[in-house]
Amino acid sequence: MFFTVIGILIRILSNSYLNVFQKILTNKGQKSSVINFYTYLGLSLISIIFISHINFSFELLINFIFMGILGALGNYFIIKALSIGELSALAPINSYKPIVSLIFGIFFLNEIPSINSLFGILLIIVGTYFILWKKSKTDNKAILYRILALIFSGTEAIFIKKIILIAGINNSFILWTISGLIFSSLFLIFSKNKPILKSHKYQLYLIILVALMQYSTNFVFSKMNVSYALALFQLSTLISVFLGVNIFKEKDFKEKIIGSIIMIIGAVLIILN
Repeated sequence: MFFTVIGILIRILSNSYLNVFQKILTNKGQKSSVINFYTYLGLSLISIIFISHINFSFELLINFIFMGILGALGNYFIIKALSIGELSALAPINSYKPIVSLIFGIFFLNEIPSINSLFGILLIIVGTYFILWKKSKTDNKAILYRILALIFSGTEAIFIKKIILIAGINNSFILWTISGLIFSSLFLIFSKNKPILKSHKYQLYLIILVALMQYSTNFVFSKMNVSYALALFQLSTLISVFLGVNIFKEKDFKEKIIGSIIMIIGAVLIILN
């Protein structure tokens, strides 16, 4: 239990700060497809230290393909959203991810939620609505991109969990980075953007944080239901609000904090359950 809590904390902190560097890179004019590609390229190099024997099967291959497509799409759209929207307003939208994973988890992983857990997730959604209730600089297109990102990444979580069950935590991390690199490379080709880095330093920070985020995510997924884990990860919203206000001078701090607290109460209900 102690290591699971540590894994959750690492995931929450790394996820909050990686969004900051994604937004900084887009503010510097870096294209979303280029950021996406170099992130997965760096992660693939890091995954070499985890390399071990993998027994491939048809089931593993199918999950590998879906994980790669969904992961690369999810990462691309969240970067796209951050390039035109507020971090403190977009981060809370991620609270809908547990609902996506909950639905798919019932059918693919036989993970049945309790009434308390459903109520906790409902509170998280209410908190998200409260944050977006007051008009901010985040336009509808940014919100749409963020919703697409959470749908893709929320569904991706199911396939990550299935690969963890088949191949283990280390191998799932390796396969995640490789599948992401393959499909982010295809997205880069189709986008016709030149793969030119405009800030090596911030891209390196981003790669390290994504590596911490994904490995801790895989570890937590191996210990608990996907929908519950994703709900707990929403605690990063409070940190994202502070980061958005302090780093990018975003507004409506009070409303976003209140909404975030409502979401945290929902997460606590899930923890107590």
